[in-house]
Amino acid sequence: MEKQILPLAKASVSYIPGFLSEESASEHFQHFLNTIKWEQRDVKVFGKVYPQPRLTALYGTPEKTYRYAGLTLVPNKMAPKLAALQQKIEAYSGFQFNSVLLNLYRDGQDSNGWHSDDEASLGKQPKIASLSLGAPRSFHFRERNNHQNTFKVELHHGSLLLMGEGTQQYWHHKIPKTRKDVGQRINLTFRYLI
Repeated sequence: MEKQILPLAKASVSYIPGFLSEESASEHFQHFLNTIKWEQRDVKVFGKVYPQPRLTALYGTPEKTYRYAGLTLVPNKMAPKLAALQQKIEAYSGFQFNSVLLNLYRDGQDSNGWHSDDEASLGKQPKIASLSLGAPRSFHFRERNNHQNTFKVELHHGSLLLMGEGTQQYWHHKIPKTRKDVGQRINLTFRYLI
């Protein structure tokens, strides 16, 4: 399995383009599109409330709620297909997870702004695995202390992005809006909530 180490200073980030086969990725995409309990929530940004520009869902350990951007997400019970993917990613990465935040980007206008996944509930050096299904989208990194230092990678159908130590501490990331005619994308971000 091909693995690319991304050149981000002080951060451990790797990209595995064919983590799932085309067939497996497509089957998982359709399954999650149709069975996940998708929600669009309101988020507070700089004191103003907006509908989140994507749909989300949290699955995992029942008592492990997740708080970010003024939201408190209570997890749904981990579904069998999510649990199987979690085990596969844990075996490959050596990371441990107990929850997965899913995002559904319906078109190019759905996005995720600059942020780091550095909430206290993720611990001091969170490790996050992001599995992409569906339409490719551009994933941007920006160094926290030098916004001129950027890097981007195209996340393809069936690919896995592993963000290890240093990533959330020293870098922001985002999925920007695009005017391109892009299809739907689902990403599963596995994480460990303490």
